[in-house]
Amino acid sequence: MPRFHCPLPLIPGQELLLPAGAARHVQVLRLQPGERIELFHGGLPDAATTAEAPWSRGHAEAEVLRMGRSEVEVRILQLHPPRDVPEAEVHLLVGVPANERMDWLVEKAAELGVRSIQPLQTSRSVLRLKGDRAERRQAHWQAVAISACEQSGRTRVPLIQPLRSLPEALAASAGRKAMLSLTAGSQPLHTWVAGQRPQQPVSLLSGPEGGLDAAEEALALQQGFEPITLGAHVLRAETAPLAALSLLQLLPDAQA
Repeated sequence: MPRFHCPLPLIPGQELLLPAGAARHVQVLRLQPGERIELFHGGLPDAATTAEAPWSRGHAEAEVLRMGRSEVEVRILQLHPPRDVPEAEVHLLVGVPANERMDWLVEKAAELGVRSIQPLQTSRSVLRLKGDRAERRQAHWQAVAISACEQSGRTRVPLIQPLRSLPEALAASAGRKAMLSLTAGSQPLHTWVAGQRPQQPVSLLSGPEGGLDAAEEALALQQGFEPITLGAHVLRAETAPLAALSLLQLLPDAQA
């Protein structure tokens, strides 16, 4: 069944017009009245969302009622609970890599179950963004995350935060804190994971190309981040946080 993101209340029996993006995809697929589709809100914060609303986390089966020139009307048939598997609550703080590597990182992190992504402007960041350009890029990355959830079947869309400076983001971080580091004495990630409690939020910090500089790592240490390593090999800026995220997602089962 085709799946589409629909950031509207998904109440059984309600008839609604799909948002422009979802409507366009339905038309591209040449779906006809009477055919069934799956819709999910994704849980992203908006004026209509409340934490108690069951439709904000689950997914709904809907029937196509009408195909217009630019509009698609559907009826919500029934609401299903979230299909997300148990996953650790990992919030990724990442120095933005250059070119389209951030797109790839956001897409794969969304598939792997990240809860949120905080893009960072660091001393070694190649991509420099501010103002309207930064807002447009944030919106683009959020769309990439939504698309990844449509493809993967995940019903919770990770929130892409506005671009922040490293000091500002570190001060706002919470939970257990880990920083990917190549410095001597960093703890192997699998050892760090083994010592964590299930269901405890994790803030994972990763640098851009070239990593964080010494002053930035020192600042992170002051904010309670523990240095961890993935081993002897030096991974790319877009690969390292994904490798760490994959292991961190074992947290709910590791201590069960």
